[in-house]
This record gives sequence, C-alpha cells and structure tokens, in this order.
Amino acid sequence: MDLRNTQILDEFRALAITRDIPAADVEKWLELVRPFASMTADGDGPVLGRFGGPIMLPADASEPWCPLIAIIDCAALPKEATDLSLPPDGKLLLFGYPDHEVGGSAAYVPAGTAVEERHPASRIGDEADEETLEILREYPLGDIHLSLGVCLPSDGLVPVLAEMWKDLWEYPTLMLGGHGRSHDFDPVRDAAAEASFLASEELGLPHDPDAVPSGMEDWVLLAQCCIYRAPGADIFWMIRPGDLAERCFDQVRVLVDYNP
Repeated sequence: MDLRNTQILDEFRALAITRDIPAADVEKWLELVRPFASMTADGDGPVLGRFGGPIMLPADASEPWCPLIAIIDCAALPKEATDLSLPPDGKLLLFGYPDHEVGGSAAYVPAGTAVEERHPASRIGDEADEETLEILREYPLGDIHLSLGVCLPSDGLVPVLAEMWKDLWEYPTLMLGGHGRSHDFDPVRDAAAEASFLASEELGLPHDPDAVPSGMEDWVLLAQCCIYRAPGADIFWMIRPGDLAERCFDQVRVLVDYNP
C-alpha cells in the first residue's frame, strides 16, 4: 500500500477514536479495506488506456448498444491495483449509459486478436434529444491516468463509520475493483438479487424479494463510473469471480443509479 493510502486510513482511524468509537469496531471495519484502480482524465499517473475513442472489436464480437466509456489496457495495470483476477494483458472495454432501461455491457479483447472499427447502432437512438446530448457531453474523454486507491464499504453495521468514510473518500471518475458506492442501493446485493430472481423464474420457483439473495458473495464490483451531471449518475459493472477468471465478460450485469 502506498504512503498516501496509508495516511488516509491512519486519518480515518484517528478520527474514529476522537468520536469515542471502540477501537475493536474500527479495526474490524478496516479489515474490509479493498484496493482499487482509480482512473481519471486529469491525473498525472501512468496512462492506463483512454476514455472514449473508436470502438475496436473482433469481427465476431457482439454488437454493443451503449456508448463506449473506457478502454483499459490490462497489461498496464499493476497487479496490486485491485484484488480481482483480471486478465494480464489485452483490452477491457466498458460501455454504458446512465439509464435503468439501457444500462451497459463489457467486452474483453485478448492481446494479439484481430480487430476492426465498429459503428454500432445506439440503443439510445440516433436522433438523441437535448437531454441525452447533454448527458453524453459529460462523458470523460482523453487518456486514462492511473492512481492506486483503497476503499471501505459505504454502509455497514456501524453507520457512523460509513458516514465518516464518505467524508474522507475521494471519488474518482472511474474505479476498477473495490466496493461499489451508491446513494440508493448496494450494487453487489442487487446484482445477486437479480440473478437469484431470474434463476427462480427459470425453475418456476417462488421468489421472496425481501430475502437476502442467495449467492450474494458470488458477485464483485468490476467497475464503477460516475457521470458528473448534478446530482450525478453512477454506472456499475458487476461480475461473478468465476466468470471473471474465465474471461466471460458477457456475463457482466450492469446497474445504474441515476439522479436526473
């Protein structure tokens, strides 16, 4: 862990002590720290890829229906940046739009794969209205600069610690790995709940929407992007670790927290 992140966690620990939070609770909470790759267009860290740009995919790849947000060069990503089993090379492409009915997708192009530029028809429509164009103008563009970050959950058994962390945490444009942060829902829980519902429906079994979704631990945050449009919109790409290890990025579930 680099010095900056160590200092952030030390500051968090010291602040918690001044609020008379038991040290045992603080240390237990800090056990949930996860690393993530923080990606912005205006940083001074090494270049990890680019925001936007032409869509380069193999000829037989599925057609994306959302705008391209980012292309990440997996070979340029340090292993310690996340705790995910990401590919060691190749390109990871993230597509998305901040609308619940549109969502997004992800694609992976292994190193050395022949690609061609694609011009897919957009699911948001070719004749976009002014509101849509305004949102698209908020998409980041340019090189992606990397820095290493750490994060804690945005909710939990000790609400005051979660609120303290929100005040300390610097929120990046795009993050790879870590804990998802949403105003309205837990993206990991919701991805598991959606998968559980679809599985129950396929088997003709009853589904309890209030129950803790089975297999919740089988989902992780792949990436999260904030589209800076007040008060903001977040796009989450969720995946099962097994699908990630098998490079099955077509199994990604995309969730949107959109505050128009």
